[in-house]
Amino acid sequence: MYRARLVQAGGFILSQKIKSLLFAGITVFIVFSLIKFPDDALEASIRGLNMWWEVVFPSLLPFFIMAELLLAFGVVKFLGVLFEPIMRPLFKIPGVGSFGLIMGMASGYPTGAKIAARLREEKQISKIEAERLVSFTNNSSPLFIFGAVSIGFFGDAKLGILLAVCHYAGNIIVGICMRFYGRKEEKSIIAGQSPPSKNKVSIVRAFKEMHRTRMNDKRPFGEVVGDAVLNSIKTLVMVGGFIILFSVLIKLIFMTGVSPVISIFFEQLLKLFALPAELALPFFSGLFEITIGAKLISDLTIDTLLAEAIIVSFILGFNGFSIQAQVASILSKTDIRFSPYFFSRILHGIVGSVLTVILFKPLYLNKQAFELDDIPVSHEAKQNLWAVALNTLEQIGPVITIVFLGIAAMILYKRTIKIR
Repeated sequence: MYRARLVQAGGFILSQKIKSLLFAGITVFIVFSLIKFPDDALEASIRGLNMWWEVVFPSLLPFFIMAELLLAFGVVKFLGVLFEPIMRPLFKIPGVGSFGLIMGMASGYPTGAKIAARLREEKQISKIEAERLVSFTNNSSPLFIFGAVSIGFFGDAKLGILLAVCHYAGNIIVGICMRFYGRKEEKSIIAGQSPPSKNKVSIVRAFKEMHRTRMNDKRPFGEVVGDAVLNSIKTLVMVGGFIILFSVLIKLIFMTGVSPVISIFFEQLLKLFALPAELALPFFSGLFEITIGAKLISDLTIDTLLAEAIIVSFILGFNGFSIQAQVASILSKTDIRFSPYFFSRILHGIVGSVLTVILFKPLYLNKQAFELDDIPVSHEAKQNLWAVALNTLEQIGPVITIVFLGIAAMILYKRTIKIR
């Protein structure tokens, strides 16, 4: 018994030493790459910064602030009572999880993780329920799928319908699959506790829960709004840091010649599924950052659009390591484990790709066949609502970012003065 424990302890120490060497080696590699390619690193850093302050910050900030306010004012509790009969049987999570699902689909990642973490911090859901929730509420936003990928990269608005249906339907399927996650652990926790309430849907009861939640929050209105702004901006600053970091990292991987070597493995993997080997390098890039991967895929000149759509669907579902790092940072402040989310991202990528194969003909080819007008693609893209929204956001986004960063600085300054 003693020897077994000793061997186990020795194995743990060895694994920690290997991790230390691995982390140190990767960091040293990045530092030397930065020294060798300073101009390329600066260009990639500026690209990531532009993406953050033009699109990411202004598009996510309203959703983050509204999420904080809706939680504080009890509206999430209200929705929880109404959606309990749907969320509990389908996903085995409380009705409040519907708020994370709706907001995640509307605004994109990492909103789902942010809401799941907040619900867990407020003890509205259990640890297992939070891990289930975060596994299927981090989606690409409609603005990104239609505006950036379908129209911006491929110049084809109809492709967005296929990608969106496969992406969101795949996420719902993942959520249903994840309802079976953690059943044994959950049973041991809730043993002896009363089962979840099975009361019928009641507007009156939902309103009472909302009112009770608001009254339990003793903060004045001004402080609630200030906290919502500050918490949202803090999260988005962290998101911006990861976007810039991974933008530089991907550029350095290309500049050092590592990516072509690694892509050889992906070429063999794609051949197993009868997909063109030319997609290997874009696929590898998309595993790190969705935008770069989708752009590289759209730049290829291969005959079959189906193969490109399959890979795009996979990387949309996988989220990319950049998004996953953002989610991991948000979850690190809670007891929610990252591993269920990572597993669900692989599952979502696979399910989304399979749905793309199944739905490519009815949602794309048939739609193309019945298209009667001969409007040029470029003209269609200019007139598309999503393209207009994305272009407008890129123009006014920096102003919104600067204004709200200034507001956050003023709030922090006033609170610092009060403390003194």
